[in-house]
Amino acid sequence: MSARLKILCTVDLKLAPETRDLLQKIADLECIAGTPAALTEHVGDCDAYFGNADVRLDANAIAAARRLKVVATPSTGTDHIDKDALRKRGIALLSLTTEYALLDTFTATAECAWGLLIACMRRIPAALDAVRRGDWARERFTGRQLSEKTLGVVGVGRLGKMVVEYGKAFRMRVLGCDPKPIRIAGVEQVGFDALLSRSDVISIHVHLTDSTRGMFSREAFGKMKPGAVLINTSRGAIVDETALLEGLESGRIAAAGLDVIHGEWMDDITKHPLVRYAQSHDNLVITPHVGGATVESIAGARTFMARKLVEYIQKNL
Repeated sequence: MSARLKILCTVDLKLAPETRDLLQKIADLECIAGTPAALTEHVGDCDAYFGNADVRLDANAIAAARRLKVVATPSTGTDHIDKDALRKRGIALLSLTTEYALLDTFTATAECAWGLLIACMRRIPAALDAVRRGDWARERFTGRQLSEKTLGVVGVGRLGKMVVEYGKAFRMRVLGCDPKPIRIAGVEQVGFDALLSRSDVISIHVHLTDSTRGMFSREAFGKMKPGAVLINTSRGAIVDETALLEGLESGRIAAAGLDVIHGEWMDDITKHPLVRYAQSHDNLVITPHVGGATVESIAGARTFMARKLVEYIQKNL
């Protein structure tokens, strides 16, 4: 490398201070606030971009990135990046999608899914709000126990395998739907339609692809067991959100726990239909994509990805 390179970073590095040191050793590091406008403004003279899933790297930002050669994101999902625009420019993309050895050490998202499941089944957010108002109304927030219920897990990969074990620990009957054979004791492998019709709770753990986009359609909701609960910690676009709202409003879907929604990059998230619904209904629990946001997983992912970016730069730039 004859000239010192420049890395633009929109990732908060406070939880992984080692990351800053790694990047600064090989390049000038510019850290900015994670907003689309700031990204587009600053990316023009950068050779590398280190950004998280909360900021979209869209075609406009990529077009402004005259010198950009590599993008690194410390996340498994990459739907916040316009990958077609990167390919057209020949810009490399580094992510955690296939870093299985590292990802197997991260249990945060599976734990978040289970927390949302319990929150929905036991109506914990609504009960908490009542107590904060001084309303001690025990039986008004009667929930349902998990024991003897049927848990359906869609996608029995890294996270799905964790969730089926949680279900077994809670004495649930467990169904799994996956294109690969499931060889886990106590888990019955079934097709998608059978899982929909038999499950009391469904937890989604598939990647967003062309085949899974809109997987939970109006038709799929129509096949679900009346009064079922849906949990999604994968990606919002896997669910037809209009159909989900219809199911929640009609009562066919008893509750939903979502850590992801389609359009979570909106400037005013309060205008999102699901958020508006959740403001006045207690059968929808939404968290702001915090599934993987634990001290351990954040520090591990960001440090790992910084090392991966450094290695790429040293070999290729």
